[in-house]
Amino acid sequence: MGKKIFFISRRMLLFVAGALGMLLLVLFFNATGIFTDYIVQIINISLINVILAVSLNLINGFTGQFSIGHMGFAAVGAYTSATVTTLIAKVTPRLPYTEFININGYIVFILALLLGGIVAAGIGFLIGFPSLRLKGDYLAIITLGFGEIIRTIFNNIDYVGGPRGLLGIPKFSNLIMIFVITLLSVIAIRNLVFSTHGRALLSIRENELASELVGVNTVRYKITAFTIGAFFAGIAGGLQAHLLQIAHPTQYGFLYSILVLIMVYAGGMGSITGSIIAAFALTFLSEGLRTALPGLGDLMHVKIGDEWRMVVYSLLLIIIMLFRTEVLMGMREMKLLVPEEEEHHGQHA
Repeated sequence: MGKKIFFISRRMLLFVAGALGMLLLVLFFNATGIFTDYIVQIINISLINVILAVSLNLINGFTGQFSIGHMGFAAVGAYTSATVTTLIAKVTPRLPYTEFININGYIVFILALLLGGIVAAGIGFLIGFPSLRLKGDYLAIITLGFGEIIRTIFNNIDYVGGPRGLLGIPKFSNLIMIFVITLLSVIAIRNLVFSTHGRALLSIRENELASELVGVNTVRYKITAFTIGAFFAGIAGGLQAHLLQIAHPTQYGFLYSILVLIMVYAGGMGSITGSIIAAFALTFLSEGLRTALPGLGDLMHVKIGDEWRMVVYSLLLIIIMLFRTEVLMGMREMKLLVPEEEEHHGQHA
């Protein structure tokens, strides 16, 4: 396959066509009233979670590192991009959902989004250095500390709102914008994973010492994994800030990082397909429990608060782990994401 990273195959074109078909279907259902704006909002959040889960899977699943502070990178991307659009460029937040006439505003948004990803990647590059000597629980503690440090820093900077959060962010993120960026992110990470560089990452996960003996520069590749994963997390954070129109320190705390980590493990370590499915399934499950449990309590004449959804959510995850140890996908991929060359070599089921 050579050293190329970005390549297009017939299967990839079919995957893109299928994804675009699903987008058109969602737009049709929304236009006809079958899907409410609330459902579309949950789909938007699910797509953002896909970017977060797949980018974290690159670090944890494909490279074998253990990061649990992924939302720290998302916070950097969110605050950086929102600062550019809201505080520096001063783009008005009153941007209609379907308005694409404001070309200058969207150019600023795209540039701000990329800047947020680049700054997050720079932080990821710095965080990647501790991974050279630490593994497992020790690396997890460092990434956890990093996430809390980032959240605390933003919580104490008045320029970006401090504990109030950064408000008045223009709503540039809509279904089409989020879908396109999510699709490009998945394709980019998929191409990286199935390239020669991706094989180097997998070799580090399987046996770091053996990979060093065969000439793999483990230092460079582990830092690369953190940097690329952080870049896409920063992009996801920027999309989320411009969807919810607020960037608040509590959005990027330990709990959200754990939820993204659960998506990776529930979908399957080392499976892009699993991360996509789990991101959608767990996001809809969480939101479904938010509305279903209070309704169930009314029927039983018992008050069931919103906080109980996390109890049910956790119990369902425990059941999945107990009775389906290979989780959703294990290490398998859907056929459309696997290059023909890889299947011929029998490297994926």
